[in-house]
Amino acid sequence: MTLADGAPAWAGTSAAVLEALPIAVYLTDCQGAVLAYNPAARELWGVEPQIGVAKWCGSWKLRFPDGSPMAHDECPMAVAIRENRAIRGGEAMAERPNGELVPFLAFPTPIRNENGELTGAVNALVEISDAQAAKRAQRHLAAIVAFSHDAIVSKDLGGIVTTWNESAERVFGYTADEVVGHPITILIPPERQHEEVEILSRIRAGEVVDYFETVRLHKDGRRMPVSLTISPIRGNDGAIVGISKIARDITEQKEAEQRIRTLMREVNHRVKNQFAVILSMVRETRTRTPDPEEFETQVRDRIMALSRSHDLLVKGEWRGATLFELLLAHIEIFGNQERVRLSGPTIMLQPMALQYIGMAFHELATNAVKYGALSGADGTIAVDWTIEPDRRFRLTWAETMPNPAPARRKANGFGAVVLERVAPAAVGGRGILAHTDAGISWTLTAPLEGIETPQDPDFGLENRGFGAETGETG
Repeated sequence: MTLADGAPAWAGTSAAVLEALPIAVYLTDCQGAVLAYNPAARELWGVEPQIGVAKWCGSWKLRFPDGSPMAHDECPMAVAIRENRAIRGGEAMAERPNGELVPFLAFPTPIRNENGELTGAVNALVEISDAQAAKRAQRHLAAIVAFSHDAIVSKDLGGIVTTWNESAERVFGYTADEVVGHPITILIPPERQHEEVEILSRIRAGEVVDYFETVRLHKDGRRMPVSLTISPIRGNDGAIVGISKIARDITEQKEAEQRIRTLMREVNHRVKNQFAVILSMVRETRTRTPDPEEFETQVRDRIMALSRSHDLLVKGEWRGATLFELLLAHIEIFGNQERVRLSGPTIMLQPMALQYIGMAFHELATNAVKYGALSGADGTIAVDWTIEPDRRFRLTWAETMPNPAPARRKANGFGAVVLERVAPAAVGGRGILAHTDAGISWTLTAPLEGIETPQDPDFGLENRGFGAETGETG
């Protein structure tokens, strides 16, 4: 028994006994310094540690059971001393200087004096045989298979199912009792039966089929997209004796891909539409605005208004936005929203309606700031909309000015064209623009199907932040 000079009396009391033990045993003080070890410990470690210098364990290096590095102060002996408790069967691997790994179980036990104070510890290391290690690895692997989120199935070279984990039941709907002992072809659609022949041929040749996308049948008859990883199972002699298959349900992935493709087509369509609107806007503004500076200002403002509507479309994933959102987006930039009253049911505008009604709101708000209700200190605007019993949408923009200025109206101005022709035509409706003593008013009527986005159960209005059926600002 190798013993440190000046080691406590208890360290040498049973030295002869420890020397004769066939299992590895070593002692440390309460700080973890190695005080003594027997020949079996030296043989297990494959190195002779320096007494009083080595700490926690005399091994050259340590590893966790999964092979990752373990610091010496993480080993079972260190834990036992720090926590002042015995550990039974702590797993680790000693790495010898030649690279050999020795799996072992550790049984560290604290040593206390007559006052109960910790003075050190003794540790016994039991080497795990290859058979024991294999059994433990097998149990570990079995646990992984049992609790995997993927369907893991094995079959023999004739395609007969031999194992079936719980996730396979969840994915395909069959219990293990229903499929074990039966051909795997019960999961394969008739037109894809040839895939099993091809897979068996490749596996017999020793290939691994990695990430193969296909379609399989659920117990209820529905078809489901899956990805498969298929590998050969080899016996002790290396011969292929079976097939392991990992199947993952990729239904959600495929649906997400389809949504993305649909969204991209919608984006492409909307962007082209935006370009067409901008070109028309530039052409019409140029025709009606001879002054270059005024032309530049109006085009810039109208494109920015389109951009605000576009931002709402992007925010709503190109499905639309509420009428509240659209109105606020075009009014709040002028800073007078407290003088604008909004009232009506929550309506989700479809993209076409959002874009063209947004253009109308921009023209109305711009006119109100320059000449109408928002040009003075006391004017107000009321925007009301309803859904009539015949499912027609009706919106009224009404301005009130205590001392209205003489009416300023360009019968062929771009704003009038948008309000009376362009916006109403886009939603299949009619627009009436009027100038009264109280100020300007605009009424839009249209079939509701030209205005509202069809209801989608996955796209609730409450998720847009407008849960109330009516509301006002100001």
